[in-house]
Amino acid sequence: MKWFIPFVPFVAALPATILPDVVEGDAPPAGQVKINGVTYGGTGCPQGTVSSQFSSDRTTVTLIFDSYIASIGPGIAVTEQRKNCQLNVDITYPGGFQYSVLSADYRGYASLEKGVSGTLKSTYYFSGSTDQTSTQYDFVGPLTGDYLKHDQADSTSVVWSPCGTEGMLNVNSQIRLTSSATAATGLLTTDSTDLKFTQVVYVQWQKCTK
Repeated sequence: MKWFIPFVPFVAALPATILPDVVEGDAPPAGQVKINGVTYGGTGCPQGTVSSQFSSDRTTVTLIFDSYIASIGPGIAVTEQRKNCQLNVDITYPGGFQYSVLSADYRGYASLEKGVSGTLKSTYYFSGSTDQTSTQYDFVGPLTGDYLKHDQADSTSVVWSPCGTEGMLNVNSQIRLTSSATAATGLLTTDSTDLKFTQVVYVQWQKCTK
């Protein structure tokens, strides 16, 4: 069974001090936006383990991971307790527009014995910008089952690409396990069947006035 993670776009009003010369709600003309590709690297996404799908209207990027798995327990190396992935999404769009991450959903599988805790953390930012936002979800054992975690727009919509230029969207995520019981085991991954991690990033456009 494969999981596809739907996103519900949510538009949040931003203070004028953050976006002084921007008109929300506008979008580039149809066919003017091109998603060039995605590069990646990390212990949770070695080369050759990630595939990507782009929607026809260029508002959604779906990333599927084959090796995003963290585990803990007797005989398991410490290096397996934390996995991370750095994603770089290259998008070309007409001058005078910018875009923001509105929401992101993460779906996977957790199997944690008593004493084991897990964390899923994601940080969003654009190359060349000091603005960033992070979200974190915690899991506490005993726990077994699939999970669906949603990053709300009120935390991610404050990060915008540079006005009037191309922007490189970066998503730095990690899954991590810790344990207070030496004999306890835990697994935090992405898909309960084929261990694939699916992430969808929604993009909302707005027009720059200068």
